[in-house]
Amino acid sequence: MDVSALRVAQLEWYDAGSRELPWRVRDGQADPYAVWLSEVMLQQTTVPHATPYWLEFLRRWPTVSDLAVADDAEVMSAWAGLGYYARARNLLACARAVAGDHGGVFPDTEEGLRALPGVGPYTAAAVAAIAFDRFAHVVDGNVERVVSRLFRISTPLPGAKPEMRARAAELTDSGRPGDWAQAMMDLGALVCRPKGPLCDRCPVTPWCEARAVGDPETYPVKAPKMVRPRRYGAAYVLRRGDEVALVRRPAKGLLGGMLGLPTTDWSGARPDAVAEAPVRADWQKVGEIEHVFTHFSLTLEVWTAEVEALDGAIWSRDISGLPSVFLKAVRLLSSPAKRERRAPSR
Repeated sequence: MDVSALRVAQLEWYDAGSRELPWRVRDGQADPYAVWLSEVMLQQTTVPHATPYWLEFLRRWPTVSDLAVADDAEVMSAWAGLGYYARARNLLACARAVAGDHGGVFPDTEEGLRALPGVGPYTAAAVAAIAFDRFAHVVDGNVERVVSRLFRISTPLPGAKPEMRARAAELTDSGRPGDWAQAMMDLGALVCRPKGPLCDRCPVTPWCEARAVGDPETYPVKAPKMVRPRRYGAAYVLRRGDEVALVRRPAKGLLGGMLGLPTTDWSGARPDAVAEAPVRADWQKVGEIEHVFTHFSLTLEVWTAEVEALDGAIWSRDISGLPSVFLKAVRLLSSPAKRERRAPSR
């Protein structure tokens, strides 16, 4: 493979017209805070979904020092809808380390960034390359797909990751590492797509082994999916006029520190929802929702009742900041489906 020619073709394609992203700066240095924030948000979601969150975070907390002094609950509420809430906790820990230990200035090397709490190898490499134009090997899902097809890597994921990183390192352009990282990510997002890759528009087709054989969609090879275990639980929508009772979840664990609905434990058996309800009331079952977390699928019964009080509850009319699983539950009340059955108070 003529790597030099591949690099030239790839960067010419990038220069001719790549994605316009709000955190991307051309012909100048990007804001490390903005780049870091975008990379954390994009780890588990798409650019269209993450962009409004990114814009809102910068509006509310324009600098890393502003974020560092933000209230935990406000940040967790603003994060709601992006999922993987441990990232929001890590976001705050990192912001406070940058503000407290580095005077509000991000380290400008991959090693320095790796030393920050919550910053893993990928994020450190991405911020080092994109924000500081440091030589770093940035390998996200898009880059893995491009590299696996270029070299026809037959080892299934996740076992193929070390080889993919090594191959990506061979390709990285040392003269323009920041642009190279973004060019590779753009190529995977726009052209070397998971399904229906646009090989006729690809700048590196002459060097692509999968294209030469005619099987690019075969790569990356994936191991058979593990079946997620199913858990069951009940959520309680306690109403007081137009207010809903919310409770703060424990700091550690799933959705830690977030406001949510009172619930039973989520386990492998269906709960006795009325017996486990947080207060005596005329409980009415609204229905069930399905929600998928990283490691399990959840079937959640939704029950509602009018009550006067609940110890420790926060009564609110605004549910917009709730995690999506609880938004589904509250919104089920306004769905056209009839409520299933009424249970006696206990």
